[in-house]
Amino acid sequence: MKKQASDMGRRQLLKALALGSAAGAVATVSSQAVAATPENATTSAKGDGYRETDHIRSYYASLRSK
Repeated sequence: MKKQASDMGRRQLLKALALGSAAGAVATVSSQAVAATPENATTSAKGDGYRETDHIRSYYASLRSK
């Protein structure tokens, strides 16, 4: 029985090492991907922003009348 207990300890250690190294690799790759994205790419793609046009005003008016 003592031998089984030590086997379980080694298995747990190997699992922890494998999961830890995989998590470290994922963290490294994701941090590099975030650092590679330009900051102004998201702001320039948005356009002029919100503009209230005639069809939007008519939609808002239809909501008020209900």
